Amino acid sequence: MRLGIAGMGIATPLGTGKADVAEALFAGTRTGLAHEMVVFPDRRVRVGRVSAALPQAPTRNDGLMRLVLDQIAQEVSLAKARFGAHRIAVILGTSTSGIAEGEAAYLAQKAGGAWPAGFHYQHQELGRLAEGAASYLGLSGPSYTVATACSSSAKVFASARRLIAAGLCDAAVVGGADTLCATTVNGFASLDAMARGLCQPFSCNRDGINIGEGAAAFLLTPEAADIALLGLGEGSDAYHLSAPDPSGAGAAAAMTAALADAAVSAGDIAYVNLHGTGTALNDAMEGLAVAQVFGPDTPCSSTKGMTGHMLGAAGACEAAFLYLALHPGYGAGRLPPHLWDGEADPAIPPLRLVAQDARVDLMVRCAMLSNSFAFGGSNMALILGRGAW
Repeated sequence: MRLGIAGMGIATPLGTGKADVAEALFAGTRTGLAHEMVVFPDRRVRVGRVSAALPQAPTRNDGLMRLVLDQIAQEVSLAKARFGAHRIAVILGTSTSGIAEGEAAYLAQKAGGAWPAGFHYQHQELGRLAEGAASYLGLSGPSYTVATACSSSAKVFASARRLIAAGLCDAAVVGGADTLCATTVNGFASLDAMARGLCQPFSCNRDGINIGEGAAAFLLTPEAADIALLGLGEGSDAYHLSAPDPSGAGAAAAMTAALADAAVSAGDIAYVNLHGTGTALNDAMEGLAVAQVFGPDTPCSSTKGMTGHMLGAAGACEAAFLYLALHPGYGAGRLPPHLWDGEADPAIPPLRLVAQDARVDLMVRCAMLSNSFAFGGSNMALILGRGAW
């Protein structure tokens, strides 16, 4: 079942809104990673931060989500008039929810003996993101949050499609948000997974990730649109709690399933957005999987060198990057460059990593794929495309 994307909103360290993000994305910039956070006890690491002012909300995570929901408000309003508020689902992904506010509240309680006025534990609950978004948009259809770590906001596309196919709704708002917090940064540091400087995906010198924050929102309907969700492949290889299957079998299976679901071949894919975290294990695994499925000639890049790893929001934001690359008004075939030090890892099969100012002919190949891989072996591949269905 193919679904049209009737609207898309985005906010990342590259900017806010389709036009601003597209300009920075295709130019290739690391200015969004100029910010720093302190890792316990005294180390400073690069992070990607959204600089836009956010709508008022109980938490920064909710505010960031509202920022991108505002960008599709008109399309949602039209869908409400067409289908009814009770026939539109809201399925969102996150991994941090309101943890940053919980951290601040705990420090205040520890220092003064009382919890801050207005703080409630419910602000940290994962389900709040979709619940709050549905209320914000005035929607009363099925609503829930997916929390599968770094594949969270990619998995929501599959959830929404199942609801629409089952007749439980006629349209769905999908996407996700994740915001910076000390718990996440220190947690990845404890795994020795944080880069010492800027992350270097697929480099022989890679030493970890930069963490970023972001949000994206989409309105999906069964009706034709300029850009569509053509197919998806999801799975859980459950290889290890935090390490990927080094063979890449689960990742390759997800990509292969997405191709079959979209009824396209590997040769029809114009570009692959790599999960590309910059960690030793992920890049080695993904390189094997992409080489197996696509070979050495399909253009691909990791956009995490520009945004940092946006965790639970990464899947939706990187799907939005495909939308921008495919859309005639934004990318029109321009591709996000792969930003790194240029020193390839000889242990990874050669991939065609995108250089600056690269472009593909969308009249020849008009579909693109994005990978999202998470702790516990939760694998997701999405295919977006344009043109005739």
